[in-house]
Amino acid sequence: MLEDLKREAYEANLALPREGLINLTFGNASAIDRAKGIFAIKPSGVDYAALKPADMVLVDLDGKQVEGSLRPSSDTPTHRRLFLAFPSIGGVVHTHSSHATAFAQAGRAIPIFGTTHADYFFGDIPVTRKMTPAEIGGGAYEWETGNVIVELFTQQKLDPQDFPAVLVNRHAPFTWGHNVAKAVEVAVAVECIADMALMSLQLNPSLATIEPELLNKHFKRKHGPGAYYGQR
Repeated sequence: MLEDLKREAYEANLALPREGLINLTFGNASAIDRAKGIFAIKPSGVDYAALKPADMVLVDLDGKQVEGSLRPSSDTPTHRRLFLAFPSIGGVVHTHSSHATAFAQAGRAIPIFGTTHADYFFGDIPVTRKMTPAEIGGGAYEWETGNVIVELFTQQKLDPQDFPAVLVNRHAPFTWGHNVAKAVEVAVAVECIADMALMSLQLNPSLATIEPELLNKHFKRKHGPGAYYGQR
């Protein structure tokens, strides 16, 4: 079962450069086995072209490395924090895709202007507050990155299934899904949405966000008990 988990994480990581979401070795993907409380994640700093399924590192939800000779991604504590906070998710992806990262660096949520965005998110793609100097320099930076994400979702009462991505202020996006393949799909969608939002703002700087009726229609035809998009 854990070999399957490592391959699932491996294939998700390979999809990131293939989808144009990764430069150099930026970014990572992880997949979790909820029954065992173990997740597989990319090793730190390893080039995607050299990556093998056996290279995936297994980590438990206490943060202990349980298998693998390589060091796990430096972002592992952030992934672990999200898996602990959001029990419905099965995979996490972190990228530095250009357009989404531009919004993150600007500290700006991605506003919902159209139906492409509404197919994936029930509103703006949220952005965290800036991290404090103590959070950045206190020795648990990546764990604190996860904490500011969880804080945002708790304070704003956001459902991680309705908002399967976040922009970390000054940093970049994290996405998730019921499995890691879905988290990759959401990462592709976030970059596409960010690109279109930037172009829309160039064309119309005073553009208003989508009408509530159109948001509800497009989101709920794909999500929830009344969904009818796609095949049964």
